[in-house]
Amino acid sequence: MKSTNTRCLPSEMPSRFLPFASWIMAKLEGRRIADYGLPWQKMFGRQFWQGTVLGFGSITALLACLRIAGVFKFGAPAVHGAEIWKWAAFYCFLFLAVGFKEEFQYRGYAQFTLSTGIGWWPAAIAWSLLFGFSHANKSGETIMGLFNATLFGLLSCVALRRTGTLWLMVGLHAAFDWGETYFYGVADSGQTLPGHLLESSFSGPAWLTGGSVGPEGSWICTLLLVTLGLILAAWFRENKYPNPETTPEPAVALPEQKKC
Repeated sequence: MKSTNTRCLPSEMPSRFLPFASWIMAKLEGRRIADYGLPWQKMFGRQFWQGTVLGFGSITALLACLRIAGVFKFGAPAVHGAEIWKWAAFYCFLFLAVGFKEEFQYRGYAQFTLSTGIGWWPAAIAWSLLFGFSHANKSGETIMGLFNATLFGLLSCVALRRTGTLWLMVGLHAAFDWGETYFYGVADSGQTLPGHLLESSFSGPAWLTGGSVGPEGSWICTLLLVTLGLILAAWFRENKYPNPETTPEPAVALPEQKKC
Protein backbone atom coordinates (compact mmCIF):
# COMPACT_ATOMS: atom_id res chain seq x y z
CA MET A 1 0.00 0.00 0.00
CA LYS A 2 2.82 2.30 -0.76
CA SER A 3 4.89 3.87 -3.51
CA THR A 4 8.61 3.67 -2.71
CA ASN A 5 10.20 3.60 -6.13
CA THR A 6 13.16 5.97 -6.24
CA ARG A 7 12.52 6.80 -9.89
CA CYS A 8 10.08 9.65 -10.25
CA LEU A 9 7.31 8.90 -12.73
CA PRO A 10 5.77 11.86 -14.60
CA SER A 11 2.30 10.94 -13.36
CA GLU A 12 3.52 11.07 -9.74
CA MET A 13 5.15 14.52 -9.90
CA PRO A 14 1.99 16.62 -9.36
CA SER A 15 1.33 14.87 -6.02
CA ARG A 16 4.48 16.47 -4.60
CA PHE A 17 2.84 19.87 -4.92
CA LEU A 18 -0.62 18.74 -3.76
CA PRO A 19 -0.51 20.20 -0.21
CA PHE A 20 0.58 23.59 -1.58
CA ALA A 21 -2.00 23.46 -4.38
CA SER A 22 -4.71 22.47 -1.87
CA TRP A 23 -3.70 25.38 0.36
CA ILE A 24 -4.11 27.76 -2.58
CA MET A 25 -7.51 26.30 -3.42
CA ALA A 26 -8.56 26.56 0.22
CA LYS A 27 -7.73 30.27 0.16
CA LEU A 28 -9.63 30.76 -3.09
CA GLU A 29 -12.66 28.86 -1.81
CA GLY A 30 -12.66 30.49 1.62
CA ARG A 31 -11.88 27.23 3.44
CA ARG A 32 -9.10 25.76 5.58
CA ILE A 33 -6.89 22.73 5.05
CA ALA A 34 -8.78 21.27 8.04
CA ASP A 35 -11.90 21.24 5.86
CA TYR A 36 -10.11 18.69 3.65
CA GLY A 37 -9.44 16.36 6.58
CA LEU A 38 -6.11 17.68 7.91
CA PRO A 39 -6.59 19.85 11.01
CA TRP A 40 -2.99 20.69 11.95
CA GLN A 41 -3.80 21.00 15.65
CA LYS A 42 -4.59 17.27 15.68
CA MET A 43 -1.31 16.23 14.03
CA PHE A 44 0.18 13.31 16.01
CA GLY A 45 -2.79 13.52 18.35
CA ARG A 46 -4.87 10.73 19.87
CA GLN A 47 -6.41 9.54 16.61
CA PHE A 48 -3.01 9.28 14.95
CA TRP A 49 -1.69 7.03 17.72
CA GLN A 50 -4.89 4.99 17.70
CA GLY A 51 -4.23 4.46 14.01
CA THR A 52 -0.65 3.33 14.59
CA VAL A 53 -1.81 0.73 17.12
CA LEU A 54 -4.49 -0.50 14.69
CA GLY A 55 -2.02 -0.57 11.80
CA PHE A 56 0.75 -2.53 13.50
CA GLY A 57 -1.80 -4.73 15.26
CA SER A 58 -3.51 -5.48 11.93
CA ILE A 59 -0.38 -6.65 10.08
CA THR A 60 0.61 -8.68 13.16
CA ALA A 61 -2.83 -10.32 13.31
CA LEU A 62 -2.74 -11.03 9.56
CA LEU A 63 0.65 -12.75 9.74
CA ALA A 64 -0.35 -14.60 12.92
CA CYS A 65 -3.35 -16.06 11.06
CA LEU A 66 -1.07 -17.15 8.22
CA ARG A 67 1.29 -18.70 10.78
CA ILE A 68 -1.60 -20.64 12.34
CA ALA A 69 -2.58 -21.78 8.83
CA GLY A 70 0.95 -23.16 8.44
CA VAL A 71 1.95 -21.01 5.45
CA PHE A 72 4.15 -18.43 7.19
CA LYS A 73 7.18 -18.45 9.49
CA PHE A 74 8.52 -15.57 11.56
CA GLY A 75 12.21 -15.51 10.68
CA ALA A 76 15.35 -14.82 12.66
CA PRO A 77 16.77 -11.27 12.90
CA ALA A 78 18.40 -10.11 9.66
CA VAL A 79 20.06 -6.98 11.11
CA HIS A 80 21.83 -6.47 14.43
CA GLY A 81 23.12 -3.79 16.77
CA ALA A 82 22.90 -0.18 15.66
CA GLU A 83 21.58 -1.29 12.25
CA ILE A 84 18.27 -2.21 13.91
CA TRP A 85 17.64 1.35 15.08
CA LYS A 86 18.99 2.98 11.94
CA TRP A 87 16.67 1.06 9.64
CA ALA A 88 13.75 1.33 12.07
CA ALA A 89 14.05 5.13 12.08
CA PHE A 90 14.56 5.30 8.31
CA TYR A 91 11.41 3.32 7.57
CA CYS A 92 9.48 5.22 10.22
CA PHE A 93 10.11 8.52 8.45
CA LEU A 94 9.62 6.94 5.02
CA PHE A 95 6.21 5.46 5.79
CA LEU A 96 5.02 8.53 7.64
CA ALA A 97 5.67 10.42 4.40
CA VAL A 98 3.98 7.70 2.33
CA GLY A 99 0.95 7.56 4.63
CA PHE A 100 0.54 11.33 4.60
CA LYS A 101 1.05 11.62 0.83
CA GLU A 102 -1.33 8.86 -0.21
CA GLU A 103 -4.07 9.65 2.30
CA PHE A 104 -4.15 13.34 1.41
CA GLN A 105 -3.71 12.71 -2.32
CA TYR A 106 -6.69 10.36 -2.59
CA ARG A 107 -8.84 11.28 0.44
CA GLY A 108 -8.07 14.99 0.93
CA TYR A 109 -8.99 17.85 -1.40
CA ALA A 110 -9.86 15.51 -4.28
CA GLN A 111 -12.36 13.47 -2.25
CA PHE A 112 -13.89 16.59 -0.69
CA THR A 113 -14.33 18.37 -4.01
CA LEU A 114 -15.69 15.43 -5.98
CA SER A 115 -18.13 14.52 -3.20
CA THR A 116 -19.68 18.00 -3.41
CA GLY A 117 -20.52 17.23 -7.02
CA ILE A 118 -21.58 13.56 -7.10
CA GLY A 119 -22.05 12.63 -3.43
CA TRP A 120 -19.82 11.11 -0.77
CA TRP A 121 -19.90 7.39 -1.62
CA PRO A 122 -19.76 7.72 -5.43
CA ALA A 123 -16.68 9.92 -4.94
CA ALA A 124 -15.21 7.49 -2.40
CA ILE A 125 -15.66 4.56 -4.79
CA ALA A 126 -14.15 6.49 -7.71
CA TRP A 127 -11.04 7.57 -5.79
CA SER A 128 -10.62 4.15 -4.17
CA LEU A 129 -10.65 2.51 -7.60
CA LEU A 130 -8.05 4.99 -8.76
CA PHE A 131 -5.98 4.30 -5.64
CA GLY A 132 -6.11 0.57 -6.34
CA PHE A 133 -5.20 1.07 -9.99
CA SER A 134 -2.20 3.22 -9.00
CA HIS A 135 -0.56 0.02 -7.69
CA ALA A 136 -0.80 -1.74 -11.05
CA ASN A 137 2.67 -0.65 -12.22
CA LYS A 138 4.43 -2.40 -9.33
CA SER A 139 6.34 -5.59 -10.09
CA GLY A 140 4.76 -8.64 -8.50
CA GLU A 141 1.34 -7.01 -8.10
CA THR A 142 -1.72 -9.23 -8.64
CA ILE A 143 -5.44 -8.77 -9.26
CA MET A 144 -6.12 -9.70 -5.64
CA GLY A 145 -3.53 -7.20 -4.49
CA LEU A 146 -5.21 -4.46 -6.53
CA PHE A 147 -8.60 -5.44 -5.14
CA ASN A 148 -7.33 -5.21 -1.56
CA ALA A 149 -5.66 -1.86 -2.29
CA THR A 150 -9.05 -0.59 -3.51
CA LEU A 151 -10.69 -2.00 -0.39
CA PHE A 152 -8.08 -0.23 1.73
CA GLY A 153 -9.07 3.01 0.01
CA LEU A 154 -12.70 2.44 0.98
CA LEU A 155 -11.60 1.67 4.56
CA SER A 156 -9.83 5.04 4.62
CA CYS A 157 -13.02 6.73 3.44
CA VAL A 158 -15.02 5.05 6.23
CA ALA A 159 -12.45 6.25 8.78
CA LEU A 160 -12.48 9.80 7.39
CA ARG A 161 -16.28 9.87 7.33
CA ARG A 162 -16.60 8.73 10.95
CA THR A 163 -13.59 10.41 12.64
CA GLY A 164 -13.71 13.69 10.74
CA THR A 165 -9.97 13.69 9.93
CA LEU A 166 -7.33 11.78 7.98
CA TRP A 167 -4.98 11.43 10.95
CA LEU A 168 -6.19 8.02 12.11
CA MET A 169 -5.59 6.55 8.66
CA VAL A 170 -2.25 8.32 8.25
CA GLY A 171 -1.14 6.52 11.41
CA LEU A 172 -2.70 3.20 10.41
CA HIS A 173 -1.28 3.35 6.88
CA ALA A 174 2.23 4.20 8.10
CA ALA A 175 2.29 1.59 10.88
CA PHE A 176 0.90 -1.18 8.65
CA ASP A 177 3.57 -0.55 6.00
CA TRP A 178 6.32 -0.18 8.63
CA GLY A 179 5.40 -3.49 10.25
CA GLU A 180 5.05 -5.23 6.92
CA THR A 181 8.22 -3.93 5.26
CA TYR A 182 10.63 -3.35 8.14
CA PHE A 183 9.58 -5.32 11.21
CA TYR A 184 8.41 -8.57 9.60
CA GLY A 185 10.37 -8.18 6.36
CA VAL A 186 7.68 -9.39 3.97
CA ALA A 187 6.77 -8.10 0.50
CA ASP A 188 4.60 -4.98 0.37
CA SER A 189 2.72 -4.51 -2.92
CA GLY A 190 5.22 -6.86 -4.56
CA GLN A 191 8.36 -5.16 -3.20
CA THR A 192 10.76 -6.46 -0.55
CA LEU A 193 13.12 -3.74 0.65
CA PRO A 194 16.55 -4.04 2.30
CA GLY A 195 17.24 -3.51 6.00
CA HIS A 196 14.23 -5.41 7.34
CA LEU A 197 14.39 -6.76 10.88
CA LEU A 198 13.15 -10.34 10.41
CA GLU A 199 13.90 -12.81 7.61
CA SER A 200 10.37 -14.21 7.39
CA SER A 201 9.15 -16.70 4.76
CA PHE A 202 6.01 -18.08 3.13
CA SER A 203 5.13 -21.53 1.78
CA GLY A 204 1.66 -22.25 0.50
CA PRO A 205 -0.96 -21.38 -2.13
CA ALA A 206 -0.93 -17.81 -3.44
CA TRP A 207 -4.59 -17.21 -2.56
CA LEU A 208 -3.67 -17.73 1.09
CA THR A 209 -0.14 -16.27 1.30
CA GLY A 210 -0.64 -13.47 -1.22
CA GLY A 211 1.98 -14.86 -3.59
CA SER A 212 4.36 -12.37 -5.17
CA VAL A 213 2.45 -9.33 -3.88
CA GLY A 214 2.92 -10.31 -0.23
CA PRO A 215 0.24 -10.69 2.48
CA GLU A 216 -1.75 -7.80 0.97
CA GLY A 217 -2.72 -10.19 -1.82
CA SER A 218 -4.19 -12.78 0.55
CA TRP A 219 -7.87 -13.46 1.06
CA ILE A 220 -7.12 -13.23 4.78
CA CYS A 221 -6.18 -9.59 4.17
CA THR A 222 -9.56 -9.06 2.50
CA LEU A 223 -11.32 -10.36 5.62
CA LEU A 224 -9.07 -8.20 7.79
CA LEU A 225 -9.94 -5.01 5.88
CA VAL A 226 -13.68 -5.75 6.07
CA THR A 227 -13.33 -6.41 9.81
CA LEU A 228 -11.44 -3.15 10.32
CA GLY A 229 -14.17 -1.27 8.46
CA LEU A 230 -16.85 -2.77 10.71
CA ILE A 231 -14.81 -1.99 13.83
CA LEU A 232 -14.36 1.66 12.82
CA ALA A 233 -18.04 2.02 11.89
CA ALA A 234 -19.05 0.64 15.30
CA TRP A 235 -16.38 2.56 17.23
CA PHE A 236 -17.14 5.95 15.71
CA ARG A 237 -20.90 5.93 15.31
CA GLU A 238 -21.58 9.39 13.88
CA ASN A 239 -20.64 10.84 10.52
CA LYS A 240 -18.34 13.82 11.16
CA TYR A 241 -17.09 14.56 7.66
CA PRO A 242 -17.52 16.64 5.63
CA ASN A 243 -18.65 19.40 7.94
CA PRO A 244 -22.02 20.69 6.62
CA GLU A 245 -20.83 24.26 7.25
CA THR A 246 -18.07 23.81 4.65
CA THR A 247 -20.46 22.46 2.00
CA PRO A 248 -23.42 24.82 2.02
CA GLU A 249 -26.41 24.19 -0.16
CA PRO A 250 -26.50 26.36 -3.30
CA ALA A 251 -28.42 29.55 -2.72
CA VAL A 252 -31.89 29.68 -4.23
CA ALA A 253 -32.46 32.83 -6.26
CA LEU A 254 -35.49 34.74 -5.05
CA PRO A 255 -37.77 36.37 -7.61
CA GLU A 256 -37.15 40.07 -8.03
CA GLN A 257 -39.76 42.30 -6.50
CA LYS A 258 -41.55 44.65 -8.82
CA LYS A 259 -40.78 48.26 -8.31
CA CYS A 260 -43.72 50.45 -7.42
